[in-house]
Amino acid sequence: MGKLEGKVAIVTGGARGMGAATCRRFVAEGARVAIADVLEAEGAALAAELGAAARFFRLDVTSEENWAEVVAAVEAGLGPVDVLVNNAGILMFKSLLETTKADYERVLGVNLVGEFLGIKAVAPGMIARGKGAIINISSVDGMKGANSLVAYASSKWGVRGLTKVAAMELGHKGIRVNSVHPGGVDTVMSNHTGAPREEVDKGYANVPLQRIGGPEEVAAASAFLASDDASYVHGAEIVVDGGMTVGTYYMGFPGSPGM
Repeated sequence: MGKLEGKVAIVTGGARGMGAATCRRFVAEGARVAIADVLEAEGAALAAELGAAARFFRLDVTSEENWAEVVAAVEAGLGPVDVLVNNAGILMFKSLLETTKADYERVLGVNLVGEFLGIKAVAPGMIARGKGAIINISSVDGMKGANSLVAYASSKWGVRGLTKVAAMELGHKGIRVNSVHPGGVDTVMSNHTGAPREEVDKGYANVPLQRIGGPEEVAAASAFLASDDASYVHGAEIVVDGGMTVGTYYMGFPGSPGM
């Protein structure tokens, strides 16, 4: 029996990247999964790959009305929602002074407001059943500053605050809320050219583990937080970054390879 046997999960941004890896891991652990995304072709293909345990639902996370429709459809088709993985997100590289108000609001709309609306949509049903798990995907850029990522970093710091407040307000109602903070992950967002992982790893020489992460490694953290193994983990920040937030690894220092 898998660690998520009998649970129903919604994974936003589930059609590709970390979201798709999360859907695959959840199904492997026994969950029934709603793949929620605006990428219809990719989402439908993943649902076909995963079989009867998964269904695709088109979801624009910035739409409160669409959230209500999808949660109702998931509950009718798969069952009451036990787990929400707020994974949908977009990345934009622009300096602070080059970023327009529209740019800023677009990124926050998906990355932060979308997660807020997701919590609002699933929480009433979870409260009624006295149980649930919400996993908000933030980033290492929600733990530190990063140049040219003013909108993205702002949104991911916001996810930390959203998670803390939701944990305070929902914990006594049986709902666990935690955040996951990935570092560089080998997905279309971080590796848009599709370069081989060994080539991408060269750009991570100053990360203590000296490699980019795999989406399946982030999915493993989400699967743990969704499971009963994490029954006393609440309001936590789980960093999955190969040590990026620990500090910069300098190759020439004593103790580095070859020294």
